[in-house]
Amino acid sequence: MLKVGDKAPLFKLTSDSGDEVALDDFLGKKDVVLYFYPKDNTPGCTKEACSFRDNLETIEAKDTVVLGVSPDSVKSHQNFIQKQNLNFTLLSDPDHQVAEAYGAWGGKKMYGKTYHGIIRSTFIIGKDGVIKKVFDKVNTAIHAEQVLEGNRSRGY
Repeated sequence: MLKVGDKAPLFKLTSDSGDEVALDDFLGKKDVVLYFYPKDNTPGCTKEACSFRDNLETIEAKDTVVLGVSPDSVKSHQNFIQKQNLNFTLLSDPDHQVAEAYGAWGGKKMYGKTYHGIIRSTFIIGKDGVIKKVFDKVNTAIHAEQVLEGNRSRGY
């Protein structure tokens, strides 16, 4: 997994609106909260997304954009946004190439079985393209508050 001080890998993914969104779109303009989550409309992922939804105004006031990334399809993202009234962009990473580049794809265990999937994690990327904070332990219900609290030390 990437760490604080690393240059964030550039990416371009399709958003819930069908448009291409690239990290380059924000460099020099906004900080980026890039969070990786396993699957739309599952309990933990819904709690996490709703945490960002409910705190988005405060996050955006810090000149920051939130981007959620999962392997789900654009159509799945559209349904998730509509069902949960989400107010930020979701990106589709079906081949998990971006997740792999960030170290957010790997081996997991559930019910004694090992499989590969998204490792729930969040990266705060500065306007300069450098990773400012990494969250590899996420409390889905209050993750947006964790993001805000974890960045107060740098004036966030």
